Amino acid sequence: MGQEDLMNTAEDVADQFLRVTKQYLPHLARLCLISTFLEDGIRMWFQWNEQRDYIEATWNCGYFLATCFVLLNLIGQLGGCVLILSRNFVQYACFGLFGIIALQTVAYSILWDLKFLMRNLALGGGLLLLLAESRSEGKSMFAGVPSMGESSPKQYMQLGGRVLLVLMFMTLLHFDSSFFSILQNMVGTALIILVAIGFKTKLAALTLVLWLLAINVYFNAFWTIPAYKPMHDFLKYDFFQTTSVIGGLLLVVALGPGGVSMDEKKKEW
Repeated sequence: MGQEDLMNTAEDVADQFLRVTKQYLPHLARLCLISTFLEDGIRMWFQWNEQRDYIEATWNCGYFLATCFVLLNLIGQLGGCVLILSRNFVQYACFGLFGIIALQTVAYSILWDLKFLMRNLALGGGLLLLLAESRSEGKSMFAGVPSMGESSPKQYMQLGGRVLLVLMFMTLLHFDSSFFSILQNMVGTALIILVAIGFKTKLAALTLVLWLLAINVYFNAFWTIPAYKPMHDFLKYDFFQTTSVIGGLLLVVALGPGGVSMDEKKKEW
């Protein structure tokens, strides 16, 4: 009974947090979610020559195609971020950013690196949730018009987004025998399962946000490394990718798990 009381208290705290931040949370979630695309687009500008030379040398595609690749990444990412933040053509912006993820996955050989592939898929999960949110906003324009209920595409976008988001946490599991690692793996695995199946979703997602935020600031503190060292860029990339996944989880907290979840099914019981 004590455990149930503790869970209820935690849910009350999460609900109170949502009531206080309801107006601002979706905006913060979107800003966090697009942060990695914003940072990468700006990096393409400042590292234009390095990026172009890398693509030209790796793929032997010539100066012109390598330049087109960098230009497409720069315009596609910065343009998509502007559209999402301004709430214009959000669905087109999301599809464009999906394309950028796919292009970079192939161009930078991420397809063969399981850790980076899972993180890119988690980014895709965040974009799916953004798509689901934009569908909700589109429907709200027709308030008062009879509806058949929540659309299936939106429900399955939210399900797919939740499942892909948890891949980020699979890359954070540490397989060693220390007590702290075992505890972290057990708690983390329990939370990602709850988010994936949509049970106690908002509380589990909010807990993951706090956990991931602490890990991100502690392990990816790129500002402590001099800018000329390669580790600075590596940690910076990792930091903003993780921030984007935090944004996706904040969208789960703000919007709920959607129709395909245990939380929704419980309401029918």
